[in-house]
Amino acid sequence: MQAPDRELFAHAVLVSDRLVVDRSKYSGVVSAAPFCYREGDGYVVVFRYGAVVLVGLTAEEEKLALSRLPSDTPQLTPVEEERVGLEIHAGKEEGATASGMLYLKELSVAHVLVLADILAKSVALARYEREIASVFDTVEPAASRLAASGRLPKARKALLRLIGSALLAQHRVSGRIAFAEKPDVLWENPELGRFYARLEDEYEIIERGTLLNGKVAVVGSAAETFTDLIDTARSARLELLIVILIVAEIIIAAIASFRP
Repeated sequence: MQAPDRELFAHAVLVSDRLVVDRSKYSGVVSAAPFCYREGDGYVVVFRYGAVVLVGLTAEEEKLALSRLPSDTPQLTPVEEERVGLEIHAGKEEGATASGMLYLKELSVAHVLVLADILAKSVALARYEREIASVFDTVEPAASRLAASGRLPKARKALLRLIGSALLAQHRVSGRIAFAEKPDVLWENPELGRFYARLEDEYEIIERGTLLNGKVAVVGSAAETFTDLIDTARSARLELLIVILIVAEIIIAAIASFRP
């Protein structure tokens, strides 16, 4: 069996909801969009939606790279991360193996940007999948109560927050991450299209993004339905109150007219 030329690791971390770095402070820059620079024998790729992908770095180099991020960056808790082993084989077909390793023919800038794009999307989707799951946990009790007793939840403000959360998640998935869009590096390196497609399929980027958007739409629709029902119930109560006031006014006027 042919021994691998070199064994490395790629480590993706979602550190924030948004990440903007001062590019003038970095040397060895090899790409502007996404921002990528050399660190030792490896690379660091920074995405504006908060993901950082470290490729071919030692543990010490990874700590150094993460420590150089803006200090005012709001940290996410818990940290979403993913690590995958890489093997550089010039004569093997690129892609994932049954053991979870990834074969690359070379660790070029183009290969790094393709790999980083997939890993960054994967950790970001994992974060939003967990957030939407927690929103579902909030919607389900209200829906169950409505189905069992016909009673509407009274917390209209909480439902509006759910709508806001759903809209924000949809913006992050479709707007910031743009999970269905291919990286620009493929335009200049079309030969990496097959490698990108294999990684995209391995991490189920399109399927996860589409499913997540579907869940977001369900949450938004459910929350809007609840708020419409609450508004309708409030309007009915207000109309009833107006009728009662009119009847009371008529009665008072009638009583006043019959007084001697």
